[in-house]
Amino acid sequence: MDWSADILGTDFQSCGIDAAGSDGVVRQATLIRHRTARDQGTDAPPTPTERNGAVLFLHGWSDYFFNAELATFWTGLGYDFYALDMHNHGRSLQSGTPGGYVANLADYDAEINRALEVIHHDRAAPPAVTMTLMGHSTGGLVAALWAARHPGKVDFLVLDSPWLEMHGSSLVRRAAHAMVAPIAKVRPETVLRLPERGFYFRSISSTAEGEWLLDEKYRPPLAFPVRAGWLSAVFAGHSQVARGLGLDIPVLVLTSSASANGMAWQESMRRSDAVLDVGVIALRAMALGRTVTLERIDGGLHDVFLSAPDVRQDAYSRLARWVHGYMQATMPAHRREGDT
Repeated sequence: MDWSADILGTDFQSCGIDAAGSDGVVRQATLIRHRTARDQGTDAPPTPTERNGAVLFLHGWSDYFFNAELATFWTGLGYDFYALDMHNHGRSLQSGTPGGYVANLADYDAEINRALEVIHHDRAAPPAVTMTLMGHSTGGLVAALWAARHPGKVDFLVLDSPWLEMHGSSLVRRAAHAMVAPIAKVRPETVLRLPERGFYFRSISSTAEGEWLLDEKYRPPLAFPVRAGWLSAVFAGHSQVARGLGLDIPVLVLTSSASANGMAWQESMRRSDAVLDVGVIALRAMALGRTVTLERIDGGLHDVFLSAPDVRQDAYSRLARWVHGYMQATMPAHRREGDT
């Protein structure tokens, strides 16, 4: 692959990947890797004292990968870190295409599969090391559904505030889906006129009241327009989660301990999830599989790893505890047997 310097600077490189979906459409995505300064100038994979495996991160909707601190956390534990800017998002945006749009969440499968192939080749890894898929928000939903459709392809799943259900309950989702479905079937790219709120962006962006430097062409303050086909695809994903995914790998779900909703700014939005209903997300998390750990982060934002420094330190500590307890203490049986 042709890796080049990435927008995140010295320790990051990226490459474009093309993947043909089951519908025959070739879509473009961008794979990002974290390589420290000592690994620059060589195609060889990094060699920390213990190379425990690799992590692939999937961003949320209307978002892209920018959290260098998250990459440093994983590489510090001996994992090779990669992130994927999925098609119609971030580094993969193309003129003339609707930002953030997908008509079926399974359309992401081909680029995730291709990214894993590139990672395996890039690392030249032995079969004894593990593969972890991590996703945030809609990326968490995509990751969980992908893992259910591709058993045995990854060993662990880490979800950061995954969008597993609508606010309130499945009844709300069913009612909304019934209204959206006819439009999605006939005119899937129709923009739905929904209330626009920029509260979460306000809490994280350094151009507002947050600490994170965001590229607004990749992560717009009011997000991309909501289109009928995309929303219908998300509802379909929620329905699958509600029926149970039956995952047989360990799953970690991290969320804020509180939500803040409403059409007006509230100071509580600085220390809560201003996007999702964390109560219903916690409930739906139990439908993911047999081994699910739920961590509730006091003061956490929608992306708990973008929270205030003391809060995200707590989130990282809880993630590290899970990594040591599950990922590093338990090697999957099929890996021990030498299968790939």
